[in-house]
Amino acid sequence: MANPRTRRSAPENLTVHAKSRLLELSWPDGAHFRIPFELMRVYSPSAEVQGHGPGQEVLQTGKRDVDITELAPIGNYAVQPTFSDGHLSGIFTWEYLYFLGSQQDELWKQYLERLAAAGMDRDAPMPLAAGGGGGCGH
Repeated sequence: MANPRTRRSAPENLTVHAKSRLLELSWPDGAHFRIPFELMRVYSPSAEVQGHGPGQEVLQTGKRDVDITELAPIGNYAVQPTFSDGHLSGIFTWEYLYFLGSQQDELWKQYLERLAAAGMDRDAPMPLAAGGGGGCGH
């Protein structure tokens, strides 16, 4: 399995396909991935999704039709997407995008298993956070 912390150079090509909801990336070493926006959103590296430690992950639902409305560069090491559901706190490093792309079959499987274990499906609306906010809850 690819390590999301292994240092990677910037992709040589990055294309947002709004209609098909895919982020396409290719690297000089020949690696090429088309990552669905939904996968990026449910595995966002933000504390809002990942929590602040193991076991604190927040299961994301209702993200099948999420769009990326903006993609801002973060230095030479990452991009920060703004998603159509308002989520904008995840910074996706080149390493993390490579990890998502290279492991997407396994990540989809894990996501669907987590949904099933919670008695949820991909299209269920997200429950409101305690306190009504959309932040990371602290």
